[in-house]
Amino acid sequence: MMRTMPYPAAFLALAALPLMLLPETASAYVGPGAGMTAIGTILALVSALFLAIVGFVWYPIKRMLKRKPSAETNKDRN
Repeated sequence: MMRTMPYPAAFLALAALPLMLLPETASAYVGPGAGMTAIGTILALVSALFLAIVGFVWYPIKRMLKRKPSAETNKDRN
């Protein structure tokens, strides 16, 4: 009869814990092309999120503020 581990995720987390606690410096190089691409991507993402929020919040408010005057208001003016 073969026994299975009751909690494989917990075992993996405990096995990875020493690796996370003892980090070493990465010998990696990010060139100027990759760096500019990453910066451009982050700026585009932030801008898109900001414009989406503006579109969902500002334009309905702007529409409410620019409502046409009602018929009763026009009668009062004549």
